[in-house]
This record gives sequence, structure tokens and C-alpha cells, in this order.
Amino acid sequence: MFSLIPVLVAIVCILIVWIFKNVARGIKRRKEEPRAQAEARPCVHDNLKDSTGLHQVEEDADAWQESEISVEHVPFSHTRYPEKEMIKRSKEFYELLNKRRSVRFISNEQVPMEVIRNVIKTAGTAPSGAHTEPWTFVVVKDPDIKHRIREIIEEEEEINYSKRMGRQWVTDLKKLRTNWIKEYLDTAPVLILIFKQVYGFAANNQKKVHYYNEISVSIACGILLAALQNAGLVTVTTTPLNCGPRLRMFLSRPTNEKLLMLLPVGYPSKQATVPDLKRKPLDQIMVTV
Repeated sequence: MFSLIPVLVAIVCILIVWIFKNVARGIKRRKEEPRAQAEARPCVHDNLKDSTGLHQVEEDADAWQESEISVEHVPFSHTRYPEKEMIKRSKEFYELLNKRRSVRFISNEQVPMEVIRNVIKTAGTAPSGAHTEPWTFVVVKDPDIKHRIREIIEEEEEINYSKRMGRQWVTDLKKLRTNWIKEYLDTAPVLILIFKQVYGFAANNQKKVHYYNEISVSIACGILLAALQNAGLVTVTTTPLNCGPRLRMFLSRPTNEKLLMLLPVGYPSKQATVPDLKRKPLDQIMVTV
């Protein structure tokens, strides 16, 4: 009898070890299931991700609007130019935009509001995911509001330059002679703050998915820069780091909007200077296969 006790103890120990291993495998399997489900979804580049992913729609399906079944199609109107005219127009447009520079010295001279309305309408022609048009352009002219925007941005930018951005980033900016002081936010007659709408609302107040909202709004910003250059105005693209939530609240924008870019707009001051930078030649930015 006593000779069997060690054997029984060994068997019990083996059973206990086996049970613990199976329990551990089960826990590991349950942890890996969400990861496997996520990996099974279509691959999306980090730059294309936003807060309107499939999982959000699935979790809150009742709050989201159903897609339109169809949209009427109409004949496409197109102007085709002779080859020589195409080359001429493309060269002239390049020469116009090649003069575009980021200008930080902006005059306080007023600009026609009709021009501002036209360039924003032009930006609104940009393509967008499923034609959701996920952009809001907030135009600020009031001097007090502009100054408060400057205060908010400079408060955060001083911290950015001293702590958040890191030594290399700050060093790379030295050649541009830029820092956290943003005088042009006061002097520019117009500030345009571009907000991306991470989702929208239908007429019945149901949420609308805004696919690729950041890419769509970025394209609109590019068109806006071209339109400003075409109108003879200057700007500097600013992306106020860590300022978005404060500026959104200050301007009373809804929670579905997030600040993407801020453009001070006006004429260059008489003493305006820009860094003597060179652009990459065509053979460094274009590959033909």
C-alpha cells in the first residue's frame, strides 16, 4: 500500500500540470482571437486610418445612416485641348505654383471676402471618400478672436519646441528661422482653420460614415493652396501641435470635427523674406515604369 503512494502522488502532479497547461492554452487562445479577427480585416495604411473604422460601425449600427441605394448619373462635360495647348497650360500652371512659398511675413492689408469665398468653394471641389465632403473651413477675421488663437497656439508651441518635438526636429527648423512666436496670426487679415469631420450627420440626425476623411481633407487643402496662389495671396501651412482640442472648443465647433490645418492668408508684407530653398529636380520625384 505504502509503495503505491509515491506513484499516486506522481500521477496527481502530472494531472495538475496537465490541467494548468490546458487552462493557460485556453486563456492564450482567447487573447489571440481579437488579434486574429483584426488581422482578417482589410489592410489599411496608418495614414488612412481614422475613427470611422468598420468596428465602430458594427458596435453602434443603429446610430448610423444606411447608404443611399443609387445616385442619378448625368453626362460628363469635358474640354479637350490640342496637345500644344495642353503643354502650354501645364507649363504655365507649374510656373505659377513653383512661385508658391511659405510666407511668414504677412501684411495686415485687407483682402476681398469674395476672393476668400471663391478659394474655399474651389477647395470644396476636392474628391472625398464616397462623396462625404468631410470638411469645414472656419474663416476668422475678428482681431480679438485671432489674437486669442495666437495665444493658445503660442502657449502650446513653446512647450512643443522646448519639450515635445525633440532636439533633431528643432534643429532641422533652425534654418527656416521659425519658432513658437507666430506674429502672422495677428497681422494676417484672414485665418482659415480647416477641420476634418471624422463623421457626419444625416437630415434625420443619424451618423454618416466619413471614409478616408483625413486624406480627403488633405486633398482639399492642397487645392486651397493652389487657389490662393492663383489669386495672388500668400500663406504658410501650419499644423498647431496639441492645439486642436482647445481651438475646437474656443471656436465652438462640434465634437465630430478635428483641426487639421490653419492657414493665415493675406498679401506679403513689404519686408517679407523666405529661405532660399531649392526643390528636387523631376528625376528625383518621378519614376516611370
